[in-house]
Amino acid sequence: MKEMLTQLCSADGVTGFEGNAARTAKKLLAPYCDRVSLDRCGSVLGWKSCGKPNAKTVLLDAHIDQIGFMVTDVLEGGFLRFTQVGGIDPRMLLGAEVTILTEQPRYGVIACTPPHLLAAGEQNKAVPMHEMLIDTGLLDAKPVIPIGTPVVFAQPPYALAEGQLTGKCLDDRAGFVAIVQAMRQLKDAELDVNIVVCGSVHEETDSLGALTAAFRVQPDYGIAVDVSHAKTPDSGSDDAFEFGGGVLIGMGPNLHRGLTNQMIKTARAEDIPYQLEVMEGNTGTNAWEMQVVRSGIAMGLLSIPLKYMHTPIETIQLSDVAAVSDLLAAFLRTFHGEVTRT
Repeated sequence: MKEMLTQLCSADGVTGFEGNAARTAKKLLAPYCDRVSLDRCGSVLGWKSCGKPNAKTVLLDAHIDQIGFMVTDVLEGGFLRFTQVGGIDPRMLLGAEVTILTEQPRYGVIACTPPHLLAAGEQNKAVPMHEMLIDTGLLDAKPVIPIGTPVVFAQPPYALAEGQLTGKCLDDRAGFVAIVQAMRQLKDAELDVNIVVCGSVHEETDSLGALTAAFRVQPDYGIAVDVSHAKTPDSGSDDAFEFGGGVLIGMGPNLHRGLTNQMIKTARAEDIPYQLEVMEGNTGTNAWEMQVVRSGIAMGLLSIPLKYMHTPIETIQLSDVAAVSDLLAAFLRTFHGEVTRT
């Protein structure tokens, strides 16, 4: 799992520019599906048929795009202006290392003024993103870095102690790896439902990939896999969950009650560690968008506790990813395609 996460998180894929990530995701998924392809929007789709007539279809979705930036202007002396793609907190950008995704990727740093040169009272002021610059080190960047070039955080994934991994875009590459690991467990299983896996694009902006894939597949059921907030000493939020506490099972009006209850029962029966995540409205995931495709899809949502979301140091516990994989595999192994609403 660690090797797979490292490989996928090292493949750049800013929202709208997911090609490298999609090709890597396709390669990882292919051994466990009957066929795998990239759709018109760039999402990865893997199909596994149970071979039974009139079988229901379950769509498993995790997005493979990542937050990042785009170059908006190229200034004299090799400096770049930029804007965000996806939600990014500008407070943590100064001094960050980035990769500029030109034909030959280039290293850059987000410039910051030394504290010695700041005027009195400026030390505690946040710098707005439109005033920041990327320093490329080039004397003239205009011939080699076009406006519109995507940019990502440069940090590769690193292992931390106690089975943890930190780095960029674990949101939601960890979710996709969890699905791949579940499909690996189901490789030779006899199933009663067809499974389609979607590594979707554009989740960080408009859920385009999940919407179009769901429209094409027309599943009876869908399970989105994403990340949610893990507790830290400074989180101070009731909407954060135990890091290492297992899979988060979403509960709310957007999510099919019967499908949710069946996954809870499966977790209990299989002794899979889980936590309940109550979501009173928009889940902020593809589950919210997918539910209204065509005549409607019965949706479930599983999440991985993650620290420091939308930063270059997102951190997960590998055992939580494994809990998601185990629950998906156990549920699909025994799911007959019928579940009541309540």
